[in-house]
Amino acid sequence: MPHEFKGSPAKRLHLGCGRDIKEGWVNVDNVSAAGVNIVCDLDKQPLPVGDNTYDELLASHLLEHLHNPLFFMQEMHRVAKAGALLTIKVPYGSSDNAFEDPTHVRNYFVGSFNYFAQQTYKRADYGYRGDWDTRLIRLFVDGHRYAGKPKAVVLAEVTLLRNTVLEMHAFLYAIKPVRDVDAKFDGPLIEVIATGHGKPDEVLV
Repeated sequence: MPHEFKGSPAKRLHLGCGRDIKEGWVNVDNVSAAGVNIVCDLDKQPLPVGDNTYDELLASHLLEHLHNPLFFMQEMHRVAKAGALLTIKVPYGSSDNAFEDPTHVRNYFVGSFNYFAQQTYKRADYGYRGDWDTRLIRLFVDGHRYAGKPKAVVLAEVTLLRNTVLEMHAFLYAIKPVRDVDAKFDGPLIEVIATGHGKPDEVLV
């Protein structure tokens, strides 16, 4: 999802980088290795950086490995500038990819990202003080099976069948100051994209 920056060069944070070292990003992992700029256990340790530091954050196939996602999301909210973009990529919760890896500890679905906004905690306070506005969720589905099908048909299968979604990408923006729990809450736009069928990706309508 395009994100424009004005003024000085953007500061970007790559979380749980593993061996995927990105040039121009601050690469973070829990293991010291070549190209890793910060070693940190993102499940329980605060990042050793100041508040309101980063313009863009990326967590690709990290969130499903964390036992404490609210701690992580609150900490990312702290280090993000107001309006910063956080891109999260995860296997969809009802896919084999989500279950078969023994290091995965949580499954994520379209509605999971609501829990990173304050309004979800109107009925009970769990001590979470982050606030993210999830504006877009992209569901990538098998183009051989779903290319040309109506979006509504595919979304119905997403709720009923396993392995409909190959991967899910969510695009969240840091809200500062945090909203009141009674503030208006708008759900994200959901795009369904048919991919991997030898043709350009197709956004289903």
